[in-house]
Amino acid sequence: MSIVTISRGSYSYGKEVAEELARRLGYECISREVILKASEHFNIPEIKLMHAIHDAPSILDRFTYGKERFIAYVQEALLHHFVKDDVVYHGLAGHFFVQGVHHVLKVRILADLEDRVAEEMKRDGVSAEKARAALVKDDEERHRWSYHLYGIDTRDPSLYDLMIHMKPLSADGAVNIIQCALAQPCFKTTPESQKIMETMFHAAQVQAALVEDIPSARVKVEGGDIVVSLGDVWGQGKELIAKVDQIVDGIGGIKVKIRLVHK
Repeated sequence: MSIVTISRGSYSYGKEVAEELARRLGYECISREVILKASEHFNIPEIKLMHAIHDAPSILDRFTYGKERFIAYVQEALLHHFVKDDVVYHGLAGHFFVQGVHHVLKVRILADLEDRVAEEMKRDGVSAEKARAALVKDDEERHRWSYHLYGIDTRDPSLYDLMIHMKPLSADGAVNIIQCALAQPCFKTTPESQKIMETMFHAAQVQAALVEDIPSARVKVEGGDIVVSLGDVWGQGKELIAKVDQIVDGIGGIKVKIRLVHK
C-alpha cells in the first residue's frame, strides 16, 4: 500500500506512465478530478480554471484571497484521495502537500524537448516550430504557476524521490522502475505514516472550511496537533476563536488548537 505522485510536462508520457502504473497496481488514478473539485468551490467552469493554470494565475486574482482559496480547495481534494491510500496522482504540485510522508513516492518524469515536439506534431498536426514554441511556453507557465502558488521550483530535484528520463524508455519501462522503487520497505504505508496522512487531511478540511469566512487563518500540523493561527486584529481575537470553533464543529470529530498572533 503506497501513494505515487507523478510530476511531468506536456507530452512527456507522464500520463501514460501514471495510468499504466495504476492499472498494474490496481490503484486509483487521479488528475483532473482535483481541479474539477476546486472549480466547484469557485463556481466557475472547470475549463476556465484549467485555462488559468496553463495560461496564467490571473483568474485567481479576480477573487478575494483567490490564491489562498485555490490552494485550500486543491489540498483538501487531493488529500481526500490520498488518505484512502493506493493512489497514483499525475498533475501539478501533488508532491507539495505530502512532504514528510514516507509512503508517498514522488516521481518526476523528464523527456527531451525534441521528442516532445515530435509527439505534439503527431498528436495535434502542427509544425515543428509551432509545437516547440507551445511546449516552451507551457513549461514556463507551469513553472511560474507552481512558484506563484506554492513557492516551489518544479525543476528542483530535491523535491522528488525518483527522476526518470524517458529518452531510452517506453512507458512500460518507466513503470517497471517505479514498481521496483515501490517494493522498497521505506515506501510502504505504516500505521504511523497513515496517521500523519489522516492528520494532514483533517488539517486540510479545516483550512478549506475556514478560508471563506476567515481567509487569513493559517492551519498547520505541529507535533501531531492541528494548529489554527489567527491574527488578533483590532482586539477581535475572542470573536475569531468563537467563529473557528463553530466552523470546526460543523466538520465533526476534529480537534484543533488555536493560536492568536497579536498584530
